[in-house]
Amino acid sequence: MKFDYLVVGSGLYGSIFAHEAKKKGKSVLVIEKRENIGGNIYTKNIENINVHIYGAHIFHTNNKKVWDYITKFADFNRFTNSPVANYKGELYSLPFNMYTFNKMWGVVTPEEAANKINEQRAEIKNEPQNLEEQAISLVGRDIFEKLIKGYTEKQWGRDCKELPPFIIKRLPVRLTFDNNYFNALYQGIPVGGYTGLIEKLLEGIEVRLNTDYLENKAEFDKLAHKIVYTGPIDAYFDYKLGTLEYRSVRFETELLDIPNYQGNAAVNYTDKETPWTRIIEHKWFEFGKDLEGNDIPKTVISREYSSEWKPGDEPYYPVNDEKNNNLYKKYKDLADKENNVIFGGRLGEYKYYDMDQVIAAVLDKCNEELF
Repeated sequence: MKFDYLVVGSGLYGSIFAHEAKKKGKSVLVIEKRENIGGNIYTKNIENINVHIYGAHIFHTNNKKVWDYITKFADFNRFTNSPVANYKGELYSLPFNMYTFNKMWGVVTPEEAANKINEQRAEIKNEPQNLEEQAISLVGRDIFEKLIKGYTEKQWGRDCKELPPFIIKRLPVRLTFDNNYFNALYQGIPVGGYTGLIEKLLEGIEVRLNTDYLENKAEFDKLAHKIVYTGPIDAYFDYKLGTLEYRSVRFETELLDIPNYQGNAAVNYTDKETPWTRIIEHKWFEFGKDLEGNDIPKTVISREYSSEWKPGDEPYYPVNDEKNNNLYKKYKDLADKENNVIFGGRLGEYKYYDMDQVIAAVLDKCNEELF
């Protein structure tokens, strides 16, 4: 028997496509290279703490259609992302708001803060040519030096003067005491973690784990009329035009026999000298409680180290500079000629997607494909 669809990868894009195809009466097989479903949103229960194994994933969206869709598969809590920045032991609120400005300059009123920022922004006279100039033009030099420069250079492995300005166009700056990082109407974490949500999406669908599509591509292609591919687009074409660049992340995760390590889900280390970019304390995504509402006596932390991607590493963030985008366009031209393959998701489309954008994109694709 031939399947209607072979879905490569069980992250959000692949799982939603598989779910919608099954709903339309199509036969679907999902294959996954890893030993677990969920792609990068996979969560693992350790001592009643749902650990975000591949980095923190906080769902946020202003798209009601996307929110109504995804909340059919899980209850979401009311977690609000309010990270803290640690600069050599000084703690600052993120996003940049009145708490940040008061700590930085001693200002008390929004007018004083605005005056200070405007005075410092004036340093950049022309259109910003790089990330450093863009950041200073938005928030001034003091905040750039303490809270942006070191963190960004660790994250991207490049000097801020070498990075394009668009990376930091989204800097939230608020002249209020609002600590909510995401300016989103809907926000939260699935109660019990993301893995349960993916399990619901894939209910009744055959899933084969530890199965690498690219190792046996010709055989797998025979199994289905159409392929939905969510892996790296350059890997699909055996890197024949060259390798697209990514940033990767390495995690050092520890179970600690204490109830509270840092008092917050995310603390960013913004100086250049600290080797990690941030520490995540996973229990605070669900308020330090288990599903019965009891306090959890232990804690799990993950230190995140950003690194240049090399074959064998997990690709996380596409490096969407001009060189890579031009190479992607060439791969996209090849992809468009593959009549029976749909390329989707962050890796398949070489695009920095938030989770809600992935959901919107796959639902659009389903409407087009599964009419």
